[in-house]
Amino acid sequence: MTTRNRFTRRTVLVLMLAASALTPVAVHADALSDIEAAGKIRISIDPAAPPYSSLDASGQYVGSEVEFAKKLAADWGVVAELVPTSAANRIPYLQTNRADVVISTLSITDERKEVIDFSRPYSAIQIVVGGPAASGVDSLDDLVGKRIAVVRGSTNDTQITKDAPEGADIVRLEDDSTAITALLTGQADLYVTAPALLTTVNAQNPGMDVRPLIVLKTNVTGIGVAKGQDALRDKLDAWVADGLADGSLNTIYSGAFGIDLPPEVTEWSGH
Repeated sequence: MTTRNRFTRRTVLVLMLAASALTPVAVHADALSDIEAAGKIRISIDPAAPPYSSLDASGQYVGSEVEFAKKLAADWGVVAELVPTSAANRIPYLQTNRADVVISTLSITDERKEVIDFSRPYSAIQIVVGGPAASGVDSLDDLVGKRIAVVRGSTNDTQITKDAPEGADIVRLEDDSTAITALLTGQADLYVTAPALLTTVNAQNPGMDVRPLIVLKTNVTGIGVAKGQDALRDKLDAWVADGLADGSLNTIYSGAFGIDLPPEVTEWSGH
């Protein structure tokens, strides 16, 4: 290759790189436009979290989060495609475009807001240490020497890891169904979860008389969306606001849990 040819090729390469630097970087697809064009919204849920979402005997998804998801799709005039996931995979599903939104007891935290966006809160969940009433547990100090089941990677996991005293044995499991089984079979003494899930334990073994023993925290939950999907998030905000105003979201929540939505949800303002 001649010196002239080498010079020409270098010149062309430099010009191409300069041109590419001036070309706008392609933005992520507009999820809201895609939803409207497809007539379908992909909603990620965790089917191992009864009574929020689970599979019934006929293989149908049921639970409060499923009802929220179906209402969202119906109100928007699109089909709801429910995408099953786990607590640990909810956020990755958004980031890899396997779901448009997450409606899966996803508590709004500063850490999560670094990687995804949230709608305004539509629901709330307490984090409690649950166990048999006869366990004698009523303070964090009583957790020493206890085997405490929790779902790995959840906000419950983060909270009990922070609050548990030295000597507590935190048993991290893959989903709520496995954690419930651990409690029922004696593989765990206690279970860190939301109060609603304790009703599932009592339904399977009423004699255990499982109840909330320690309240660790109250979290509000939002609909998760990928970063940069502002149009989708804004439309979700409007949908939640309308549902709170007309009482329809409270109807779903109170029907599932027997109490009204807390003021942390109904009086929320700002992102």
